[in-house]
Amino acid sequence: MKPEISYDVFSKLDLRVATVLEAREHPNADKLLLLRIKVGDVEKQIVAGIRGHYPPESLVGTQIVVLNNLEEAVLRGEESNGMLLAAGDGDQVILLRPDRQCSPGAVIK
Repeated sequence: MKPEISYDVFSKLDLRVATVLEAREHPNADKLLLLRIKVGDVEKQIVAGIRGHYPPESLVGTQIVVLNNLEEAVLRGEESNGMLLAAGDGDQVILLRPDRQCSPGAVIK
């Protein structure tokens, strides 16, 4: 387990629902996918280590949960502006998703 954090620290995380608009394999990494997502009125790209667990075409149109205010990073030459949330269960990666459709950008509380 990781150390406990205060509610004040947790409240700084901007967790949102995003809709996947496009998904494709990263050209320079075997385990990464490039996802173009919509969060509210904003479109952005995130790089996710889920290649091999989800075919890119199966993600288009689905909703995921993202950490929206993670600072920008460049991963293998591709810009990433956020991070999707997923559970690791042994060798499996399981995306966290809302149980029914909601507005892109909906706040996770």
